[in-house]
Amino acid sequence: MTRFFRRKTAAVAIAALALALAGGGIAVAKPTAESGQPAARSAQQPAVTTAALNSAKATLAEGESVGVQAAGGFYATVVNANGTKARGAGVVIKYGVGQYEVQFGSNVTTGVYVATIGRPDSCCIPPAGEVAVAPRLLTPNAVFIQTRNSAGVAADLPFHLLVHR
Repeated sequence: MTRFFRRKTAAVAIAALALALAGGGIAVAKPTAESGQPAARSAQQPAVTTAALNSAKATLAEGESVGVQAAGGFYATVVNANGTKARGAGVVIKYGVGQYEVQFGSNVTTGVYVATIGRPDSCCIPPAGEVAVAPRLLTPNAVFIQTRNSAGVAADLPFHLLVHR
């Protein structure tokens, strides 16, 4: 019986070595420029403008009267692709293609942000794409949202935003 296990162990060890050597050549292959990968994405937010800072200060001064706040400390906002607010809380500013800022009536820097691509109406399936959300630089009562199409290129897409402060 021990002789059978020795032969089996040797066969398994040789097979594992052969697979490791065969796969090693594939693992070191370099991708070509024509690999179809999306271009590098910018992680930079646009500069904060004086108008945006003034708007943020005014929104913060208005406090909770800026929009509807659900019980439990949540803000919910639905934004159209063109940067207009469809419904919900906050003030929306559109900077460039796929770049939005949503300002609220209180500090949200320590909050939790969730965004998803979604239409403001009940019709149809939303367009495919990606959305990223982050705290807005130099603006404690705002978040920054970036939308992209499925290829990773900045695109104006409608989205739903939920902020738990």
